[in-house]
Amino acid sequence: MQNENDNLQVLGFPCNQFGAQEPGSDEEILEFAKKKYDVNFPLFSKIEVNGDDACELYQSLKSEKANPDGNPDVGWNFTKFLVSGNGDVVARFEPMVTPEEIGEQLGTLL
Repeated sequence: MQNENDNLQVLGFPCNQFGAQEPGSDEEILEFAKKKYDVNFPLFSKIEVNGDDACELYQSLKSEKANPDGNPDVGWNFTKFLVSGNGDVVARFEPMVTPEEIGEQLGTLL
């Protein structure tokens, strides 16, 4: 029996735009994330998610799904986007939504 999450991939994109919480190098951020949060998914290089220097990925994600107030900008670290296998932005989750809460919804979202 195939698990519905077999094809799920989590990707992390550190950003220092929120209270300067990610000031370190990519290596330092990875070490911290593994130690503090037991991260076992790919972490990419630090990016900008808002403003003129926002990376293209986040420009696209934000244009597809704004926050509940209608603002496309990412308000804080740990905003999460669920993207389907064909690239559609299925859902956006604000920072206080836990991975466990998202997991509960995956069956209906995918």
